[in-house]
Amino acid sequence: MAEIPDPELATMRGRYTVGDHQVAWFGVSMISTWQTASGQTLEGTLLLGMDFSQGGRPVVSFTPTVNITAVDAPVTGSDGIARGVDASGLANVSGMTQSVQVAGDGNIAANVTRLNVRAGDAPAAAAASAPGNATSRVGDAVASAAFDGGSANVLLQVQGQGAVQQWIRNGSLGQSIQLTSDHQQVSNRMEIDLVRQSLASNAQLAQNVAQAIQMTRGIGPGGY
Repeated sequence: MAEIPDPELATMRGRYTVGDHQVAWFGVSMISTWQTASGQTLEGTLLLGMDFSQGGRPVVSFTPTVNITAVDAPVTGSDGIARGVDASGLANVSGMTQSVQVAGDGNIAANVTRLNVRAGDAPAAAAASAPGNATSRVGDAVASAAFDGGSANVLLQVQGQGAVQQWIRNGSLGQSIQLTSDHQQVSNRMEIDLVRQSLASNAQLAQNVAQAIQMTRGIGPGGY
């Protein structure tokens, strides 16, 4: 974690300043699920929390969970059509991003993001967590949840069938679904929680809701 200097903050639209008696807790939950046409299920979850209640640098904690079940049904035959998707341009997008790219039939895909803002006390403080990741691999299927101190992401991927991702990094929150096969069921869900210790007015709350997503601009690579 590295503090963003005032000159850089001054150039940011919708900048958000964290101080005592303001933000007590900022948390993000990313849950991704994928059921393939063969009956295999991939799941990835990452819970990231930043506790500002003690002042100074936030106490950062995260919990990654991944799971892949075995294939329990035969895969239907291919139609012989070459399919492809390309989401490389999403790396250049800031702010909130949601993307669904499908090259197949009979698929169900959904990206859902919810922002919750409330006044009160921060959740029970968790011990600080060092960066790390959890990964599961079964055949051509991979599920991972990772946090490197500057960004966090969840990735589900099946070779030849696509990829499902969620991420939070400097200035960006995103959800991406890419499918190149048929009869897949995919879901990305992101819950963003902002807990304030005190609220000066309803106008201030409305401003905080609009600017909360910009808090990710304060997460930059640097010393942990």
